[in-house]
Order: sequence, then C-alpha cells, then structure tokens
Amino acid sequence: MPFTREDLAAIWLTLKLAGATTVLLLLLATPLAWWLSHARGRWPALVAAIVALPLVLPPTVLGFYLLVVFGPQGWGGRLTQALGLGLLPFTFGGLLVASVLYSLPFAVQPLQHAFEAVGRRPMEVAATLRAGPIDAFLTVAVPLARPGFITAAILTFAHTVGEFGVVLMIGGNIPEKTRVVSTQIYGHVEALAYTQAHWLSAGMLAFSFAVLLAVAVSTRRTARLMP
Repeated sequence: MPFTREDLAAIWLTLKLAGATTVLLLLLATPLAWWLSHARGRWPALVAAIVALPLVLPPTVLGFYLLVVFGPQGWGGRLTQALGLGLLPFTFGGLLVASVLYSLPFAVQPLQHAFEAVGRRPMEVAATLRAGPIDAFLTVAVPLARPGFITAAILTFAHTVGEFGVVLMIGGNIPEKTRVVSTQIYGHVEALAYTQAHWLSAGMLAFSFAVLLAVAVSTRRTARLMP
C-alpha cells in the first residue's frame, strides 16, 4: 500500500477539515453575498475588499496574526478562555477558524456573482404574489443561484484541501490532530522520503485537476441553460 498510517490519518483530517469548512462557509457566506450583491454606498466596497484580502495576503501573514489574536495574550484567546473553549492555536478548532477566514472569498464571490445574475425582478414578482422576504429568498433566489452554490462549495473544499501556510502557522504539525496532507508532504520531503511525498503529491494533483474539470463542466452547463 503506497500510504502509511500517518498518511491516511492526514488524508482523513484534511477531508474532515475541508468538509466542515465548506458547510460553515456556505452558511456564513450566503447572507453576506446576498447583501454585497444588493447593497449600495461605500460600505459594500469596503467589505468586499476585506473579504478578498486572503486572495493577495501571504498565508503565513494571516496565520501569524491569527496566532497572535487567539494566543494567551490576544483578545480572541482571552474570549475563548472566558467561554471555556481554551486556546485555539494547535487544535482542530483553530484550523477550522483559520480555514474559514482563508477560504472566505472562494465562497462569497461565486455566490455574489450568482445573486447579481438573478437580479431584482424575480424577487419583485415573488413579492407581488405575497411571498415574504425570507420565503422569496429561499424559494426563488436560492434555486436560481444554484450554480453559484455548486461552484462555491467545490472551490471552498478544494482550496481548504490545499492549504499549507495558514494551517502550519495556526495548527503546527501534530500527528492525527493538526497534521493535514500538505504538512504531511512537507514532513516527507524534510525526511527525504520522496516516494511517500510523491504518492501524496500525485493524489493532490489528480484531485486539483478533477476540481477544475468539475467547475468547467458546471460553468458550461450553466451557460447552455442561460437564455
């Protein structure tokens, strides 16, 4: 078998982290993307810039500041300790928080574009039929924006799987606790175990290609359905 017990543990932890991050981000990003797609004024531009920050910010910088904020002396660390959650750095919870922040634009931006494509007209029609705002959003806007949800879920999951700098800074490299596939590959290379690094890297390469292919197929299918 090409994978060791530690490799399989890293793969399982990576899938668990990516799945939890995707679910959380779809819940958090949906109202935010809806607001960004309809709000006017200076605030949407400011919030959109903050959301997109992880696209240009070096992952180690974001990981460093998360480490400071959620450390024993940071306001986040004092808050989590006051709530009885303990400190988040070097725990799965810390990895999850960092992944949600780092993958935020990969969930918000596809959803925002999908909601903008839906436009205001279907919601106005639903309002004339006496549908409430929440009812109209769930029964009209969400189904029409389904391609955006699919793209957001695929990109968020794939981006979380490939994280390295952020997870290394906030999670370290603790076996079966915070060690994910990317840090496992790094460990193999440091130990000159190139064969094991190759198996994991080839798996990541195949996975990334499959994700891009799925997004391309989804985009083409959506374009054919659009009037």
